[in-house]
Amino acid sequence: MQTFLMLTRVSPEGLSTPGTLEKLEKRLMNHLRTECPQVKWVHNYAVLGAFDYVDMFEAPDIETATRVAMLVRTYGHAHVEVWPATSWSRFKEMLHPVSQVA
Repeated sequence: MQTFLMLTRVSPEGLSTPGTLEKLEKRLMNHLRTECPQVKWVHNYAVLGAFDYVDMFEAPDIETATRVAMLVRTYGHAHVEVWPATSWSRFKEMLHPVSQVA
């Protein structure tokens, strides 16, 4: 499974009350579980700044991660960015063969 970070900014037009946000999240997650059952949600954070939420999830491939982003955009009327992520320990392992070549 690959790890992805998804940054989401919800459109103000898509929400009329704070309670609307919770209802939207429930509908979206039910749909995601049906459409992308192989996706594993690792962490979810509400954040301050340019985005409203940061989610970490695992998916088998980029196509599945893209499907997640499309569903979040559609349901949340949101701007979404999905970034593939590599753990720091794995990244350091990947550096060893590179430094031997140079």
